[in-house]
Amino acid sequence: MTAPLPARPGKITLVGLGPGAIEHMSGRARAAIAEADTIIGYAAYIRLVAELLPGKEVIKKAMTEELDRVHEAVDRARQGKNVALISSGDVGVYGMAGATYETLFQAGWTPDDDIAVEVVPGTSAINSCAALVGAPLTHDFCAISLSDLLTHWPVIARRLNAAAAADFVVALYNPKSGRRTRQIAEARRLFLAHRRPETPVAIVKSAYRARQHIEFATLDSLLDADIGMLSTVLIGNSSTFIQHGRMVTPRGYANKYETASGAAHRGERAGHSLSSGLDGWLAALREEHANGQSIAALASRFQLPPDYIAATLADADEALHAASDTAHDA
Repeated sequence: MTAPLPARPGKITLVGLGPGAIEHMSGRARAAIAEADTIIGYAAYIRLVAELLPGKEVIKKAMTEELDRVHEAVDRARQGKNVALISSGDVGVYGMAGATYETLFQAGWTPDDDIAVEVVPGTSAINSCAALVGAPLTHDFCAISLSDLLTHWPVIARRLNAAAAADFVVALYNPKSGRRTRQIAEARRLFLAHRRPETPVAIVKSAYRARQHIEFATLDSLLDADIGMLSTVLIGNSSTFIQHGRMVTPRGYANKYETASGAAHRGERAGHSLSSGLDGWLAALREEHANGQSIAALASRFQLPPDYIAATLADADEALHAASDTAHDA
């Protein structure tokens, strides 16, 4: 049975602490902690902000007690208290925000109820670790957690394989722990099926904390690196390089410009899509198909589903006919 709501409104503020150092917390995060009656969090996170907590009710929980933290927060908010439920990094990235909303929804909560909920974002590990090693996220990237405590391994493996094949820069969260030692090896196996052994990798442990450690490696040598639960592993894409101790992923300016002069390559124009962007690619695709290239061959060449190639060609033909009819009517 759902407990009755309090006579006076309570609040749950889900606070992302960032990497841990107070100077890297947002002003709103610090203010939310200052406003709160009660602070709830994993004991290690509580220690990170201990100097901000005098006079507060502080509830410490263990690593695997995430739902206990949520229930404590909801109970106190129902009593009319202002509760700060804290997470390191960003509270919505592998943090407490999702579990809190799930629990509230199951209890019948809506945004119109007396319990207010605010999410205060913080810097996630992918951003803080990237800043320490250079600029590895300048192009498309994704984050994948290797923790199988709550996610089936085949799901994780499919995501790893898809990200590796699609040439994303990938941040691996929760790569290894005392009990989970094989997951990082399996991730490496999947990546090596699509990436060069010399693909650059950065391993950052305890970013912006007292025991910060940064190590560069390659996919081939990844398992020799010092990797633990407090590490984030950044795997580069096919363009990523390491130079002078900095890991960089080019944005792609060299596809359009002479990097030395800034002049556009022949056939390219500043402010316009690449000649091999969507419109240019569609025109080339239609021409190749008209010249006898099968849909299957085109799909194989571009590593795209045949159904997508077929639908794209059909749309291109329809658009071309519509344009022709318009011109004829004019």
